[in-house]
Amino acid sequence: MTSHSAAIEDLLATSRDQILTEWQAELRTANGGRALQTELRETAQLVDALRSGLQQRGDSQDLEQPAWAGVREVLAAVSESRAAQGSTAAETSRFVLALKKPLFAGLQRRLGAQPEELVEATWEISTLVDQMAQHTVTTYQRSREEVIARQQQELLELSTPVVKLWEGVLAVPMIGTLDSGRTQLVMETLLQRIVETGAELAIIDITGVPTVDTLVAQHLLKTVTAIRLMGADCIISGIRPQIAQTIVHLGIELDGITTKASLADALALAIRRAGFVVTRPRAGGATPARID
Repeated sequence: MTSHSAAIEDLLATSRDQILTEWQAELRTANGGRALQTELRETAQLVDALRSGLQQRGDSQDLEQPAWAGVREVLAAVSESRAAQGSTAAETSRFVLALKKPLFAGLQRRLGAQPEELVEATWEISTLVDQMAQHTVTTYQRSREEVIARQQQELLELSTPVVKLWEGVLAVPMIGTLDSGRTQLVMETLLQRIVETGAELAIIDITGVPTVDTLVAQHLLKTVTAIRLMGADCIISGIRPQIAQTIVHLGIELDGITTKASLADALALAIRRAGFVVTRPRAGGATPARID
């Protein structure tokens, strides 16, 4: 351990409470005078982990060394906690950078009469704190990406429900843009429901799909093929005039696939194919009128 590293470690040992008090005062100022209970705990954990790394002769230029494992663990917890709370990466980084001022002040009190040692120690701790701040940003971004990916997956699952419309008839109302990932999820979910219910007919409703291009058509065709391999049939509903024109213009072949303009039309056809007849009573209790 160098002499200035030893000076920093000794400062953290002998002036721990003062450094924590000054650091927490900096954080309260940044928070508009509020003291967050989680920050009080995190500051103490980080100062202790920092001192432990210095005791193990960790290189201030390389935060990935085993000596700094405790520091990285605390920083990861801080970043993940703030990412979950909706704090920004900048706010998370400022939490760590606020430690510089009390450390610089402590080194000034301790090494004021030794300017060369003071410069070396200040540079070392500044470099180390900067690396810690950068580590929180990297961890924060990774945590946010994981949160966003999980939310996207949950939204994807919610946006592709498989609904039982009738005995032996399932429907998937599609909303939004179709891509490979979403098509795969729809296919897996629909095929599983076909197995569970023994349905013989599935309706894929694309009323909520804004555009149909060659790629979207390919995704639909793959889904229809998979449904047929399971022994069921498929109807595509929601073929609006604009989509019909686009399909013709692109030369997309939907041979052998039944299409309907609306989900209601598709359901009526599915009911007939299933051998059911729907009737409704006439006014005044007369003989029911049959609807084919």
